[in-house]
Amino acid sequence: MRVFAPFLLFISLAAGTLLIAQVPATDPAANVVLTAAREALGGDKKLSAVKTIVATGRTRQVRGENLVPIEFEIALELPDKYVRKDEIPAQESEPTTVGFNGEELIQFPIPTLPPTAMPQRAGGPPAPTAASLDAARKTRLVNVKQDFARLTLGMFAGSFPTFPLTFSYVAKAEAPQGKADVLDVKGPANFTARLFVNAETHLPVMVTWTPPPPPQRGSGAPPSPRGTPPASAGQPPPPAATPPASAGQRPPPGSAPAATGRGPGAGPPSPPPESRIYYADYRDVNGMQFPFRLRRAVGADTVEETTFDGFKINVKIDPKKFEVRK
Repeated sequence: MRVFAPFLLFISLAAGTLLIAQVPATDPAANVVLTAAREALGGDKKLSAVKTIVATGRTRQVRGENLVPIEFEIALELPDKYVRKDEIPAQESEPTTVGFNGEELIQFPIPTLPPTAMPQRAGGPPAPTAASLDAARKTRLVNVKQDFARLTLGMFAGSFPTFPLTFSYVAKAEAPQGKADVLDVKGPANFTARLFVNAETHLPVMVTWTPPPPPQRGSGAPPSPRGTPPASAGQPPPPAATPPASAGQRPPPGSAPAATGRGPGAGPPSPPPESRIYYADYRDVNGMQFPFRLRRAVGADTVEETTFDGFKINVKIDPKKFEVRK
């Protein structure tokens, strides 16, 4: 049974032309919102003095009909080092680690090529090649940097050189929590999102985005490599596809067949539902305000909740945590 109750957030955005900032917050209205947000989070002086962060906690993630507990540690050495280590106590599996050190992906276990002597199942997907593993690694690096950006938006209301973002003001939104200023956010690799900042407290309350549709079969996308670790917390599996019509149900006369994304002539897949991360339970950490609770939703369904035990600021981090293994 799904443990989390569905949550719907209704907003109304004023119509208008979106301005695309060429550098962070060149839009004066966005600059005002971000300046107020950073002041509410502790002020530029304190936020800029943060060099390292070590955070621990637990995530409860919905996987099918199960609620999986995950214990994690996140280490950041700003501006360009990030790693998250996940461990599932209920499973007899080794911890998974994912992150980045500059432009290098940190990932453990490391995906490997299958033995060349292993026969391939007839009609099955082709075995991964070195080129497909490299492509998957680059995609994984982009995804991890996007997770880093979404996390740090709620902590710093800004971005870092490793994944620079631009901001432009959209409008005010009406939500059950009150009014929020909405900023359009853009970044590398076609990253787009919207950041919601409470108009009264000036604290970030939510970031939303729509993931790109999954590649269609036969599109030339690299197959999933063997040995790739499961998605870390913060990257739930996509929702199940809508089941086909049951036997006996026929489309109306003259109607076109529904596109399923399979077979020649099939139309493009439906766009994935909007994803959201809610920042909540801000508490004092060395004179700054950090969110101690994150909730992630896909469409109307909450798919994971993350609770932080605490944040250690400017502590020495073992360089081995950011070691890149190949």
